[in-house]
Amino acid sequence: MRALPVNRRTSLTLTAGAVLLLAAVLGGCAKPAAAPAAAATPPAITYEAHVSADGRPAPGATLHNPHEGDRAVAANGAQLFTAMNCDGCHGPDASGFVGPNLGDGRWRYGGADSEVFMSIYYGRPKGMPAFGGAIGEDGVWTLVTYLRSLKAPDNLPTQTFGKP
Repeated sequence: MRALPVNRRTSLTLTAGAVLLLAAVLGGCAKPAAAPAAAATPPAITYEAHVSADGRPAPGATLHNPHEGDRAVAANGAQLFTAMNCDGCHGPDASGFVGPNLGDGRWRYGGADSEVFMSIYYGRPKGMPAFGGAIGEDGVWTLVTYLRSLKAPDNLPTQTFGKP
């Protein structure tokens, strides 16, 4: 085979063609548009069960239930409680079954609205799954509002959880 004569003009034409081809290929491989930012996670809260290594309290904020005392939201929370199968562990009307009674006012991980929120949103060890990713912040507050609307039973079968 005989090589074709290549002059400066042919070389520039080949180089320009290669650059255009490369640009077309890379343009087709452009990154897709960025996905919308995920909802910000709620801030950590401070409560008495936090342990500090140096005597200073852990950083945290105070969460506030935006639906506090709203009966319509509590009614929606009752439906959400059933829809998310919370009653499968906590029994009908959150009266207790495999999971603890949620209407008796006794809380292992703190009973303030913000602490109950964190238990539902992030879950707890030994059985409580995290629901924050499934129902979002507003859904968790709806459940907290529902739980707060429950009347404590007259007869409590056990004592309150003591401090370790």
